[in-house]
Amino acid sequence: MNKYQGIMLLVGAINLLLILSFPPYDYVSVHTNAPNFDGFLFVFGDHPNRTLNSNFLAIEIFTVLINAAIGWLLLRSRGRMRRRLDRQHLMLLGVALNLLLALLFPPFQDHYVATKALLPSFDGFYFVFGDNSRRVIVAAMLWVEVVFILFNGALLWLFFCQSGPQEVKVAERFATPGDAHRAQVRKKGEA
Repeated sequence: MNKYQGIMLLVGAINLLLILSFPPYDYVSVHTNAPNFDGFLFVFGDHPNRTLNSNFLAIEIFTVLINAAIGWLLLRSRGRMRRRLDRQHLMLLGVALNLLLALLFPPFQDHYVATKALLPSFDGFYFVFGDNSRRVIVAAMLWVEVVFILFNGALLWLFFCQSGPQEVKVAERFATPGDAHRAQVRKKGEA
């Protein structure tokens, strides 16, 4: 583990601490008994008529862990550092950005529809820190969204994978490091 990966672990741990300190809560109305998304409240506070939105909390934790793993992969040590990102690294950054956007703009439905319908419906994507007092997060749809982002990211990661190890000749295998470096410089000069 290098120092950048250590920093990534620290940032991931701080994010998890913040998420667990201010989890998402739903307000449960006495009249309709339907949970409406209320926001992120301090976990040790007094919250009457509110329940923890465990589905959204699980998605938040899952997303932070996946983004920490992506950061871990992006910051791993390599023999020689590249000056620009390759396609696989850009794909990892795209997946992390998509997961972040999926959490900032989750799918919501109107609370009235949620109380009357047997199956969850979809009203639109709204900013999670906006006024969502009359809306309910559709957790099942958000889970599907997160799984599709990860599945598509994994497929594209494999698609952009560089070719496997190349065949090494006997002379290259037993060459000294200086010989290998000179041969590599010659190959670059020929190309």
